[in-house]
Formats: sequence, structure tokens, C-alpha cells
Amino acid sequence: MKDFQPYFWTTLVGSFPHTSPDSLYKQIIEAADIPIWPQLPKRDFRESMYVQYSRSLPRVVVNAADEKIYVDTEGDLSQDLESFYEKYLADDADTFGFSPKYAEGFFATLETVKSYPGEWIKGQVTGPISLGLTVTDQNLRSILYHELLADIIVKNAAMNARWQIKQLSAVRPNTIIFVDEPYMASYGSAFISLSREQVITMLDEVFDAIHQEGGLAGVHCCANTDWSVLLDTCVDILNLDAYGYLDNLALYPQKLKAFLDRGGVLAWGIIPSSEHVYENTPDDLSKKLIKGLKLISQKAQAKETEITLDLLKNRSLITTSCGLGPTNEAIVNRVFEILPELKTRLREQL
Repeated sequence: MKDFQPYFWTTLVGSFPHTSPDSLYKQIIEAADIPIWPQLPKRDFRESMYVQYSRSLPRVVVNAADEKIYVDTEGDLSQDLESFYEKYLADDADTFGFSPKYAEGFFATLETVKSYPGEWIKGQVTGPISLGLTVTDQNLRSILYHELLADIIVKNAAMNARWQIKQLSAVRPNTIIFVDEPYMASYGSAFISLSREQVITMLDEVFDAIHQEGGLAGVHCCANTDWSVLLDTCVDILNLDAYGYLDNLALYPQKLKAFLDRGGVLAWGIIPSSEHVYENTPDDLSKKLIKGLKLISQKAQAKETEITLDLLKNRSLITTSCGLGPTNEAIVNRVFEILPELKTRLREQL
């Protein structure tokens, strides 16, 4: 892990507003050093981040016509749970993979990337906390709080991540899987009644599965959270909305130093995934990020912790603040223009 020093390589988060992957992947691979497979929630409800990974859950009901999903927990679940665990214990990763109806962008990427040389590729999976809070049972109770389903959600995410790596590593030798956890922004509130230890245990099980297949594990939270919790996991890459919340990371210098010392990488979501992208040039964003890196270094020094600018720049990726799915293609095109230019500016100015 310590050998991975990307020095402002560029990548992307996950979702796009397109209704077809045609031509999109070519744009992605030309703009990003680490290309990704695109989620296309506007193409089909089944590609939304909370439905896309639900296909293997026991008793799941997906109504694409009405755009509804829930888990039917009525009656005895034992047979359904037994079937799930049999496949899990048999290490049957294919059972937990996508079908084309749920991830057209994934399969289009596997075909397209063969025509482009490269070493790295990135996938993503919705984390167990966010999926478990969003998907409910028939009574609108989050399945994360269902005693028999909480462990299922974690293992489902872990196996899907492993399946992705098996597919992606066939076309690129180095694979990164980001675990998307937007609901970590609510950690510490009444909305998430999980302890620190529970969160770390759940996430580490998914990260360990990614490591088991030889991939690097990232975690994405697109708002502010208690970053010390994520830094205490075994994650390799921490992705945050640096456009809006970079200063908050400076509050955890010791935890951040320990993360960097073990080889951790920071994926700075410095490019706004909104119309604010038109208000910023690559030079503006470069200056904003450099100012934030200097703040982190200064705050750490004040706590007698050494985090140098050289260390930060070598362990940095550049991306958008969040997924681009809710935006439009014009905003996406602007992001594609900014990404490579921003990398150049940062390398020049640091």
C-alpha cells in the first residue's frame, strides 16, 4: 500500500446523468487517470445506488415500474437466510454480481476498456450502513436494524466487491473499490443508532474482502462526518468532499498521521459536482486545495504532529465532491475539462 503514491492522479466517484453508456466511457478514460465504470440511475431505477446492489438480498422486492424496493420480512425467514449463507460460505461470488439490467455501465466498461491500455480501474459498492438505512421492510423499518438482516447486508456488499474485482482485474491489473457511505454524514445523530465499534466492524469486513481479492479499498462520504471513525478502519483511500468540508479533516491530525503512515491515500473531492463547477477554474480549485493542505499541515504541527506538504501531495487523488448522477451532461463535460487541467496546475504549484 505504501508504494501507491498517485501524486494528484484523477478519478471519479460513480454515477452519471446519462441514459446510455455509449461514448461516455471514452470520455471517462480520456479525462481520468483511474477510470471507473459508470452508474446510470436515470437509465433505469435498478441502477440507483440502493437498488443496484440489492439483487442478492433475501426476500428483496424490486418494483421497477413504481420505483419501489423493500425486503419482505413477513413470516419465517430461515429458509431464505440459509440459502444466502450457503452461497456465501461456498464462496460463490458470481451469485452476488450484477446482471445487465442492474448495471449496463459495468458491462459496457468491461468491453470498452479492452481497447485502451492502462494499469488501474475503479469500481464502487454502496456501503452496508447507507444501503441498510435506505432499504426498508414492508413496514418501512430500515433493514439495518433488523436483527437477522444486518449481517446479510455487510456480507452482500463484501461479496459484490469481490465479484467486481474478479471481473475488473481481467481487463486492468490494479483495482480500487470505493465503498460509498453518504449516510455516514448522519453518524452521531439520532438517525444512526450504531456505535463507533459497530461501524468500524461493518466497514472493515467489506474492506477486508476487497483486500482478499488484491484490491485497494476506498470509502466515500460526500458530506461532513466524524472522520476519525473512517480513519480508524483498515481502509486504504479516504474520499471526502474537499470543496465543502476539507477544513474539517484538519481537526484529526493524529488520526490522519497514523492513516498516512500506514500508506493511506486521500481522494480530494475538490471539483464541485453541481453548477458551482462553472464558477471555478482549475487554477481556483488548485489554490483552494493547496490552501487546505497547508491548513492540515499547520494544524498538525500545532499538535506536534508532522504532516508535510510533500507527504500529502504524494498521497493525493483528485475527484469530484460527489457523484454526477443528479446533474446534467453539460456539467459532466465541464468536469471532464477540469480534471486533467487541475492535476497539471497542482503539480506545477506544488
